[in-house]
Amino acid sequence: MSFLRRKSADQGSDVAVVAEPEAPTVGKGRPTPKQNQAQGRRGPVAPPPKTQREAIKRSKTVGKTLTKDERKVASVQRRERMMRGDDAYVLPRDRGPVRAFVRDATDSRRNIAGILLPVALLSFIILLINNATVQLIGPFILLIAILAAVVDSIAFGRQLSRRVAEKFPKGDPSGLSIKPRSLGFYAFNRACLIRKWRVPRPRVGRGDAV
Repeated sequence: MSFLRRKSADQGSDVAVVAEPEAPTVGKGRPTPKQNQAQGRRGPVAPPPKTQREAIKRSKTVGKTLTKDERKVASVQRRERMMRGDDAYVLPRDRGPVRAFVRDATDSRRNIAGILLPVALLSFIILLINNATVQLIGPFILLIAILAAVVDSIAFGRQLSRRVAEKFPKGDPSGLSIKPRSLGFYAFNRACLIRKWRVPRPRVGRGDAV
């Protein structure tokens, strides 16, 4: 028995068997994908961010794999698309065709609410003047401007709600509220800002038909 074992061992030493290394397996016995195959696989596209904080957090996560110049270019592109009113980049309150129509209608008219910020600044400057009579003028002017802006905004809000109901009888496709109070408040907030500060930027000029 020992002779047979020695002979089989001697025969095995004459033949060199080279075994190819097996590919490492992952999971259920599948070979590890190559780098180019792994990079070619893409999952589902992530939905657009719902809040500004979520957009900033996501941009920081993506930005870790980009260079400084690439992050700068991507930031400029996001800013430009948001200013153009792209629904994938604007805030949730600005999305949808109804909000876009309200913005255009607000930007196409001269709103009294637009003078509130300049009047408030003027009133503050007047309060700095060391004169009791002059100091009474500032709050009085500001009060008149606020009352005029409120009356003008209420009238415009009613007109706007009728136009929205006619143009969008089935409601906003994006699912946002089209209640008159909601649209009026949205238009008032935009009208209070100077045109250069409005986001998204105005697409129409004053006096243009909407």
